[in-house]
Amino acid sequence: MIDFIIKVVAISSSGALAPGPLSAATAAIGTKHGWRGGFMVSGGHFAVELPLVILIAFFISTSGQVEEIMRPLAFVGGVFLLLFSYLTLKSAFEMREIPNKEQKFSPFLTGVALSAFNPFFIAWWAGVGSALISEALVIFGSIGVAILFASHIWIDFAFLSILAYATSFGGSTLRAYKFLLIFLGVLVSFFGFDYLCFALNGFHLPELMTKL
Repeated sequence: MIDFIIKVVAISSSGALAPGPLSAATAAIGTKHGWRGGFMVSGGHFAVELPLVILIAFFISTSGQVEEIMRPLAFVGGVFLLLFSYLTLKSAFEMREIPNKEQKFSPFLTGVALSAFNPFFIAWWAGVGSALISEALVIFGSIGVAILFASHIWIDFAFLSILAYATSFGGSTLRAYKFLLIFLGVLVSFFGFDYLCFALNGFHLPELMTKL
């Protein structure tokens, strides 16, 4: 279980910390509302994400062939992870400041809108998320979805609250932010190759390394 949770945390962190409209809006909201603004944005994000995860899990579980579709999903997830790793590293090296845009809407509604209408967020769950969900179902059964979601969602709340708190002081955390993105980009690329290895060979990368 610990190995799976660590994987979920690592992969989820890259998504949560990636620069985008949600983090930009949260940074702006933080200047006015502090960490509570970030927490409220996370609440709106949660309101969209939970039903989406349940819907995907329901679709996968009712297919009746979870183990059979794991490898195709792992392939799609691996491709998405490598793409996401590239975009994360690209953002880290090109970033000159933490995104910050003027934001006048409710923090909660901002979280809802910037999640529900974010195609990359939906694509992430359709690709990477589906692979994680299928793995959770195979390993833990239905309770695995709860384990997966709990391991994932706290990162959103923690990061967005911390980001909003940091911007409330107007201090620069750019260097630490860039370093963290680079670290996560590299880590996520490992999981991307791991998923592709499983999809093509039926076993994970650490197992392949022991065979060499």
